Amino acid sequence: MTLQLGEKHFTSAQPESAVRRIVTFRVGDRTFGIDVGMVREIKGWQTTTPLPHAAPHVRGVLNLRGVILAVYDLRTAIGLGVTDATATHVIVVVDVEDKTAGLLVDSVSDIVDVPVSAVRPAPDLERDEHGLIEGLVLLENDIVALLDLAAVIKDGGDITARQARAN
Repeated sequence: MTLQLGEKHFTSAQPESAVRRIVTFRVGDRTFGIDVGMVREIKGWQTTTPLPHAAPHVRGVLNLRGVILAVYDLRTAIGLGVTDATATHVIVVVDVEDKTAGLLVDSVSDIVDVPVSAVRPAPDLERDEHGLIEGLVLLENDIVALLDLAAVIKDGGDITARQARAN
């Protein structure tokens, strides 16, 4: 299964009347979102090749049409353990800064339009010192945590790496 998406990137510097188009996906019972412009494609799970000495959240690499792609286990990055990947899991291929990477998630839910004014800042919690959440959006009865992909890809939210840098 592969779904190709657009290449346009949205920024938070848009006017208040602007709308952000968000791809939502699930990890466990939690819903996350990223701007659709950052998503290159969504593909079905395929086995990755582990890398020696990689951080625990780096699932491994795979060959995506000649491009070596690092795959990050989002469940591990947010502290929920390692994903037991099955055929129902998906890899969201994203473009972040100058990198292309994959996020292993349970499923992709929807693409929704959210007014920029509806994005709320993430609470200043000690747990989010890892900086993976850029904001929150209330959609019907669900709270969608908008991921800061640069933080996820930089060190995948690896708590030990960030704590080591802080000390």
